[in-house]
Amino acid sequence: MPFMTRSLVRSALALSVAAALAAPAFAADASHPHATQAAREEARKLDEVKVTASPLDTALDELARPVDVLAGVALDDRRSGTLGETVASLPGVQSSHFGPGVGRPIIRGLDGARVSVLANGLSTLDVSTVSVDHAVSIEPFLADSIEVLKGPANLFFGNGAIGGAVNVVDHRIPTERSERFVSGRAELRTGTGNDEKAGLLRLDGGSGNWAWHIDGLLRDTADIDVPDYVYSADLRADEIAEGENPASFERGTLENSATNSRSLAGGFAYIGDRVFWGASLSNYGTDYGIPGGHGHGHGGEEEGGVRIELDQDRSDVRFGVNDLGPLKQVAVHATFNDYEHVEFEGAEIGTRFINEASEARLEAVQNEIWGWNGAVGLQYSDRDFEAIGDEAFVPASTSRDRGLFVMQEREFGAFKLELGARHDRIDVGMVDGLVERDFDTNSGSIGLRWAPADLWHLTLNLDRAERAPGAEELFAEGTHVATSTYEIGDPFLDTETADRAELGVHLHGDRFEGRAAIYQTRFDDFIYLADTGLEIDDLPVRVWTQADADFRGWEIEGTVTLAEAANGTWTLRGFADGVSAELDAGGNLPRIAPGRFGLDLGWSLDAWRAGLGAVRYRSQDDVADGETATDGFTLVNAQVAYHWDTQTFGWEAYLQGSNLTDEEARLHTSFLKDVAPLMGRNFSAGLRVFF
Repeated sequence: MPFMTRSLVRSALALSVAAALAAPAFAADASHPHATQAAREEARKLDEVKVTASPLDTALDELARPVDVLAGVALDDRRSGTLGETVASLPGVQSSHFGPGVGRPIIRGLDGARVSVLANGLSTLDVSTVSVDHAVSIEPFLADSIEVLKGPANLFFGNGAIGGAVNVVDHRIPTERSERFVSGRAELRTGTGNDEKAGLLRLDGGSGNWAWHIDGLLRDTADIDVPDYVYSADLRADEIAEGENPASFERGTLENSATNSRSLAGGFAYIGDRVFWGASLSNYGTDYGIPGGHGHGHGGEEEGGVRIELDQDRSDVRFGVNDLGPLKQVAVHATFNDYEHVEFEGAEIGTRFINEASEARLEAVQNEIWGWNGAVGLQYSDRDFEAIGDEAFVPASTSRDRGLFVMQEREFGAFKLELGARHDRIDVGMVDGLVERDFDTNSGSIGLRWAPADLWHLTLNLDRAERAPGAEELFAEGTHVATSTYEIGDPFLDTETADRAELGVHLHGDRFEGRAAIYQTRFDDFIYLADTGLEIDDLPVRVWTQADADFRGWEIEGTVTLAEAANGTWTLRGFADGVSAELDAGGNLPRIAPGRFGLDLGWSLDAWRAGLGAVRYRSQDDVADGETATDGFTLVNAQVAYHWDTQTFGWEAYLQGSNLTDEEARLHTSFLKDVAPLMGRNFSAGLRVFF
């Protein structure tokens, strides 16, 4: 039995057992009436302001550094099949989109090895940074909240966060005592544009100092519907010029874009007044196709297409002590990972990727000293990576990272000062011992928050961060089918350095909430793939190289309450963003996200809520050498939900529509923009139950 089949069977059996166990628990707890809709939303709002990425547990609006948090109803309305798509509605954030199965977050034009994706503050330990066709091992539908840290986040998370970080919080190890023996939620969902069928179950509970958690999910989608031709107009013209029959071009359906995902996790914790500890086990698997034929993208129609089967087993432990003299808390969180994914070319195994990794983090939070609050910490990560097969363009390698960080903050009247520094020692080497590199990176940050009035405050952030090159940038050698290139690494690459300055303003009144920011990040020795103009096996040769680069951008977002009347509460949200990325020597960097602007009109009345919105993606013609421009497009979305309570349960039915005008949309950030458009008109319907 293939390993993915075993995982599916384990997940299905576990979900069945969990549902069977939950039924009598619901009946036993019927004496506890479910919270009203207003109470549930208020609780979610309180959760939304917590930023767990900071060991100081600072409220969101009190931070000087730029952070966005998705939680509660806002997260429920934006959950999608990939993490990148889920957070793409936030200003400055877009998705890489390598087909419906892959979507890594892009923050202010930076992605890949420069953006850390984390689960509860520790790395996902997958191989999504090695190649753009590798999925992130995160299930957005099971998240309690998603925190997006913009700009260098090395201070918190080390080498891979020079462009930012996305932290998914799911509380699989409970952090708070439970007032009820069992509570939770379940959801069933279906969609028209990809024949989606999904179901999830989450149970939380506890007694006294003990708490426990179980969650599971199954989701299956077919090939997605697209508005018109699969190939872009430019690619169709090129194919016709080469003698292709126009009648052979695919329309209406993006072949080999189906996905199947499953997740199962369980955890428990002891939460005492001074001592706390806990552990969790989880399994995540996904099977997805890589669209694109005739040699474009990954694989071709002649080979039956390429599918990837991913399986990850992960275990986490957490323990700590409160009130140790001058220390408020000392906590250790560690994770251990067994990851494997197999790329199938038709029925044949092409390449097998194996990643055995671990990570541990110690944080000591101090009591206030002379007005200063702060924390000091240690972090260690270890990765053994191996790729086996014809397309193993990166050799087997090992990576070790040891980090030491300190952060402090203090208020001076209307001013709040945030300081931080970090040092990392990073070792990267080939398993055969031919090449080994050692790097020392240093990062520091200064943040200032000035609140002269209750209605507004200003923030200023200055950062200097360094990143060591990864194994794929140092040691790549061979055909990288996902990007249709012959890729060559440079074992002599140096660290890259980012200097950022950002100025922001926040407005917060009774009927209006708004934010705006402008920023510039100067990179010394920016690492990127450069086109050599040569070819090997009819593929362009690209070499990892370094040059100075400059990123400039801006973001603005605001929400206003238009009316509160007998016919409901009306709100209007607007946002816009833009970023440019240029090499100092001249020329643009490739796949930089185009500017956007959007509006959302929201309405709520008693148990009803609804929304209608549109996002305009501008055309992108500031392109790199050899890169094609992308047309602009507008996505129109709408949703409506109704909530009702019974004595035991809270119910919510919803209907969501996306790309309602069925417009052809191609993301400039995607390597597959010419062969894999976004899904056309889609309606999703679902039922949630809370208890």
